[in-house]
Amino acid sequence: MTNSARFDRGHTDDLMSFLAASPSPYHAVANAAERLEKAGFRQVAEVDAWDGESGGKFVLRGGAIIAWYVPEGVHAATPYRIVGAHTDSPNLRVKPIPDTGARGWRQIAVEIYGGTLLNTWLDRDLGLSGRVTLADGSHRLVNVDRALMRVPQLAVHLDRSVNSEGLKLDKQRHMTPIWGLGEVAEGDLISFVAEETGVPAEDVKGWDLMVHSIEPPAYLGRDRELVAGPRMDNLLSVHAGTAALTAAAAAGSRLTTIPVLAAFDHEENGSQSDTGADGPLLGTVLERSVFARGGSYEDRARAFAGTVCLSSDTGHAVHPNYSERHDPSHHPMPNGGPILKVNVNQRYATDGSGRAVFAAACERAGVPWQSFVSNNAMPCGTTIGPITAARHGIATVDIGVAILSMHSARELCGAEDPYLLANALTAFLEG
Repeated sequence: MTNSARFDRGHTDDLMSFLAASPSPYHAVANAAERLEKAGFRQVAEVDAWDGESGGKFVLRGGAIIAWYVPEGVHAATPYRIVGAHTDSPNLRVKPIPDTGARGWRQIAVEIYGGTLLNTWLDRDLGLSGRVTLADGSHRLVNVDRALMRVPQLAVHLDRSVNSEGLKLDKQRHMTPIWGLGEVAEGDLISFVAEETGVPAEDVKGWDLMVHSIEPPAYLGRDRELVAGPRMDNLLSVHAGTAALTAAAAAGSRLTTIPVLAAFDHEENGSQSDTGADGPLLGTVLERSVFARGGSYEDRARAFAGTVCLSSDTGHAVHPNYSERHDPSHHPMPNGGPILKVNVNQRYATDGSGRAVFAAACERAGVPWQSFVSNNAMPCGTTIGPITAARHGIATVDIGVAILSMHSARELCGAEDPYLLANALTAFLEG
């Protein structure tokens, strides 16, 4: 395996545990927060007054988390070094009136979230996760991690052209999971969820629920050099960013900038929410940190001017069966190290200065890296990178890990790359 001298399989094992324990954005931020607390970080509430004390702090809002570490002796205009990521993944989400069915089947009404590969949700054992909101405004996490439902595909005998003409799925008619037999009864699903969660059904006043594949992550390949698993886009980066922040915090007084992890929700549908990258959350947290240390608006402007963000999200590894869809001279490979993502039309925020920052971090960490650019004839995706740069005036660089099957219910990456990414992010946060 490449880079075997650097590779720590323990990091990838931990990533797999993180993926399995984080079936929804709410679970992902709860698990990240737990890891930060073990490293000495403390949660601060947005409604409270903040102090300017040194140390690690974090804010939770829905499916987003902003965490930062203030070293001793920094001044109010000290710039930030930010790792940006997102917690959401394309999937199927439960509708407001969930109980439905037809022809004696009990089903769950779902809405398509993000640009998911619909066929990857067919004939797969699915659980249910997310959160419920109670009458007092509090939330409870939900994780029914067993074979609860399934989206059954039509048999080939009833669709003779499926293999020659391709599978055609109607999002409304064909993607409704089954979860049993019998008459449809309003309130059944939420009563079931309440019982599973240990709260009275009448106390559940709202819900944010989604389905997830219950198949656990696994090593793949003759030499186990690959990892298959769910939600790598983009919990792989959330996990690496959390590990990097805790490692940077351990450097303590040696830090000359303030390391930050910003993991947002709703990237897969445009980031426009109070927990998305196009909302005010990051800017508000950073500003309040400046003001809590006795800074002024001038200090805030100076801090932002010196700040750099690495927007870490997955990118496309070259696909051996569809290599013509990729740029002829840019072929990122698994286990080749993190990728630098470039698009001159600003679908990615990287420029030459950002390239230098990323290359320097990789060099300090002893990590190889690769370049990614889209085929000119193919539309280019985007990330939170350009949004962060434009909204906050922060220099931003788009990076990530090369994967296959992006937006599938189950994606594929190199087993070494999560570890290499975390090392590069640590070197970047340590400045």
